[in-house]
Amino acid sequence: MPQAIDILILSNGPGELATWVKPVVQALRRRFGNDRKEVRISVVLSPDANANGQEATIARRYPEVDRVQGAEHFFPFLLWGKTVAGWDWRSRGVVLFLGGDQFFPVVIGKRLGYRTIIYAEWEARWHRWVDRFGVMRDEIAARAPQKYAHKFTVVGDLMAEAGRETGRTTREGEENASPSYPFTGSSAQPLIGLLPGSKPTKLSLGVPLCLAIAEHVHAVRPDVRFVIAVAPALALPTLATFANPASNPAIAQFGWGAAALVQPEASTQRPFLKTRSGLQIDLWTETPAYDLLLQCSLCLTTVGANTAELGALAVPMIVLIPLQQSDQIRTWDGIPGLLANLPLIGGRVATFMTHLALKRLGRLAWPNIWANAEIVPELAGNLQPETIATMVLDYLEHPKKLAQMRDRLRHARGSSGAAEKLVNLVAAELERDEA
Repeated sequence: MPQAIDILILSNGPGELATWVKPVVQALRRRFGNDRKEVRISVVLSPDANANGQEATIARRYPEVDRVQGAEHFFPFLLWGKTVAGWDWRSRGVVLFLGGDQFFPVVIGKRLGYRTIIYAEWEARWHRWVDRFGVMRDEIAARAPQKYAHKFTVVGDLMAEAGRETGRTTREGEENASPSYPFTGSSAQPLIGLLPGSKPTKLSLGVPLCLAIAEHVHAVRPDVRFVIAVAPALALPTLATFANPASNPAIAQFGWGAAALVQPEASTQRPFLKTRSGLQIDLWTETPAYDLLLQCSLCLTTVGANTAELGALAVPMIVLIPLQQSDQIRTWDGIPGLLANLPLIGGRVATFMTHLALKRLGRLAWPNIWANAEIVPELAGNLQPETIATMVLDYLEHPKKLAQMRDRLRHARGSSGAAEKLVNLVAAELERDEA
């Protein structure tokens, strides 16, 4: 490329970073190479209701990325074009939208004089002022005015890219294989993964609920092992507070599971949570956790990006949506998320948004959205650990059911290549800019 360029990625929450930004920056480096003097990749984060404050730390872990600015500095950049570190900008570049408000790339692209590309998952806006749209489905392009049709390209679902290559080589043709366990136990032991989330509103119910389910399953099947895939940047002591009755009142309120954090001195031993009954639940902190998840017979997960990654890996799952504290669910996107976090009225807004979401029950997990059918069970309401444990035991006793779910997940995740197709749009816009 005759002239050095900047690629500025706008994103926001942890889900977008894991399932959109990561595969795209990898594809960008495959396409444009690793010479940072030629192509520089920057990530600027905007505020998000689902953020946990560690998004910048996560983005800096991606070796393909050169510069990262956290969400707390976003609005001065949007309003005045100044980053907190005083970044310089090359004369040629592209603003690539991968999460947030679609108005942001319009403003920032105009200020920098860069081409603008939006990845649109459900809806595309600002057709007149955006140069290109890479959309998930044909219907998004069909809703745009005909005079802007030339700006639209169907690239597919970026979330379906998560862990695809790892999953293809490890899982293909191994429907009935018994998973091996990488750090304790024998290869014959079934492994159940627990993914309670990363936000306090999810962890406060998700952790004790998962612990209680594990204890009920273990009482019947002591050969089953359990492991928590710890969310990125979630410190183990913080996780442990949600398993501690002294700091999490939900445990006593609902009679769910409690546990204490154990961190062995030996570096070869992993930390774990030990329940009151003595059950050991290992903690896996490496991210992404694909190597672990691929060994799981079944996972129990909350809604969100976890379901996309598990679906892309074709790992069977049960999606848990406990609503014992529906007024505390305040992780909605956009304006609803802002309203749900306001004092006085926030609780009522959160309850109302939860009610609306339940109308889509069966289509909240990403594999179910992809297929427009319930491939994986979505359990919502006043969930009881005994009931869910019975369901888990039934799956373990009938491995053909797990194999069928795995097959349906493979078919639902769709064709590969969304990240590469989006990068092709970046290359095309740079060529247009050069011309």
